[in-house]
Amino acid sequence: MFKKILIANRGEIACRVIDTARALGVRSVAVYSDADADARHVEMADEAVHIGGPAPKDSYLRGDAIIAAALEKNAEAIHPGYGFLSENPEFVEAVEAAGLTFIGPSASAIRAMGLKDAAKALMEEAGVPVVPGYHGASQDGLADRAAEVGYPVLIKAVAGGGGKGMRRVDQAQDFEEALASAQGEAGTAFGNDAVLIEKFVATPRHIEVQVFGDGTRAVHLFERDCSLQRRHQKVIEEAPAPGMTPEMRAAMGQAAVRAAEAIGYKGAGTVEFIVDATDGLRADRFYFMEMNTRLQVEHPVTEAITGVDLVEWQLRVAAGEPLPMGQDDLAIDGHAFEARLYAEDVPKGFLPATGTLAHLAFPEGARADTGVRPGDEISPWYDPMIAKLIVHGPTREIALAKLDQALSETQVAGSVTNLAFLRALARHTGFGRGEVDTGLIDREVEVLSRAPVPCTRCRAVAAVGSMALTGEDAQGFSLWAPLEQSVHLAHCDEVEVLKVSVTGPGRAVVVREDGRHEVAFGGGGWAVDGMAVGAEVVSHAAGLSVFWGNNYHFTLPDTLDVATGPGASAGRIEAPMPGLVKAVFVEAGAQVQAGDRLAILEAMKMEHVLAAGRDGRVAEVLVAAGAQVDAGATLIVLEDEA
Repeated sequence: MFKKILIANRGEIACRVIDTARALGVRSVAVYSDADADARHVEMADEAVHIGGPAPKDSYLRGDAIIAAALEKNAEAIHPGYGFLSENPEFVEAVEAAGLTFIGPSASAIRAMGLKDAAKALMEEAGVPVVPGYHGASQDGLADRAAEVGYPVLIKAVAGGGGKGMRRVDQAQDFEEALASAQGEAGTAFGNDAVLIEKFVATPRHIEVQVFGDGTRAVHLFERDCSLQRRHQKVIEEAPAPGMTPEMRAAMGQAAVRAAEAIGYKGAGTVEFIVDATDGLRADRFYFMEMNTRLQVEHPVTEAITGVDLVEWQLRVAAGEPLPMGQDDLAIDGHAFEARLYAEDVPKGFLPATGTLAHLAFPEGARADTGVRPGDEISPWYDPMIAKLIVHGPTREIALAKLDQALSETQVAGSVTNLAFLRALARHTGFGRGEVDTGLIDREVEVLSRAPVPCTRCRAVAAVGSMALTGEDAQGFSLWAPLEQSVHLAHCDEVEVLKVSVTGPGRAVVVREDGRHEVAFGGGGWAVDGMAVGAEVVSHAAGLSVFWGNNYHFTLPDTLDVATGPGASAGRIEAPMPGLVKAVFVEAGAQVQAGDRLAILEAMKMEHVLAAGRDGRVAEVLVAAGAQVDAGATLIVLEDEA
């Protein structure tokens, strides 16, 4: 076993690898950017090395700096985590040329699966079923190829991922426009505008198989269902897949093993399949989609149902040990779910958010993989994930109930999150029955995205808390405030005025338009109208949060704020978050219509289109492509309306 390894990553996956390394007696070296100098993974590691600026290209994508750090600290191996350089074959070769061990597959295996078209051709040779379509190298006559496959079809970038360079086409007359759009996006995102054509599966499920190899032979650790997706990004994953039959599980597992062994795979990998679930799961209706030659974000659900520590296996096999278990030694125990908790504004189109985590608490009984702590900032430079919540139970029904409970008891203050959205998904009737496909969220997004509305008792607690809190948890404070005070509470852009009257130590009456509530508080917690309630209250720079079954966040506007109301002018285009201006499409004097694209802002690994809020003429363009801007910065101004 290695004595010391370097983790070429950040955030929750770096912390995850450090945990297992420590359990094995292996020392760890972290690397960090300017933005991560005080990050949790830096604090956890035995040693840490600064490698550059906050932008990934200046730090976590600098393979030379990472290898130099490993050599400086006498590390023997490098664990790539996922993302960044984890699937970069040139980095693997550079690591090995420096005399270090790469904890993952060979460069040749990564290359074999790096381009979707070549990978599909290789899988066909290995006897792995692939989606009907055109995967050839020539980019001529693609419209004819699509007609041969039969509409509807998917156009997909061969070097793609995350939904970029992907378009669905339902009719032949729409093909050329969709092709140009997909090729343009693919060229920008990946430097490769080549595409392939696939038959569109009407009721698709995304089911993937965890594999592990030693370079010669491989085993599978069963499947995960990742069908709950938004914009081709996974939201909640589970293992095993609901409705899976023993025959289909065996067929998919054997196909995944054939795929791994065909490229001499070493380490942890995932073979992803698209499944046609039009009439249930059938062993002849799954097709190879791609192979991820690294550890997956959702690997904890596999660990939960198999009892295997996949990171431990990675270290042991990379150190030269044989596979720790054979196929017959592996079995499924119960059911597991993982929910990805993000800092994002769901009602505003899942807009990534920043902020300082004034309060962060996870419930007992759930595994929380996280790279942040209370007081940390959500950086605009990286993925805005706060944590992954993982639960396990003897049955799917019990595991899903535990997921709902864990989400209800998770507390985050200081940034908006997708917590309520995740809980709505966990409570979705169809999902509860196992009726999942990749289009479920898009079909139900309006209902799932509705923010939970605090009840009148919750608002009363918030009103009293807003008068008393000075930045500490509400438990145990005494209220010393005017005998009567008007409190303005804003929730989801709706402002309410409540009157709070102090009636004694730790007691107040809150009067609303439709009634009144008596609130008591102190060392024993909160009570409303004589009944104890399990509420907790936290104040922070962004306002005030009440944790009571859900996370309810209130801002405390002054009277001027109430008079002007929330929301920016439709004539002023502002940056919704810190980011890089990728493109500006207008200049001063241009006439625009509501909805027209004005600029693109890149932040947190995503591109955000900034559109005109009304018809008008551009008065000023205050930024240029390539500019780094702060949240709230004015980018474009329209002339005042007549």
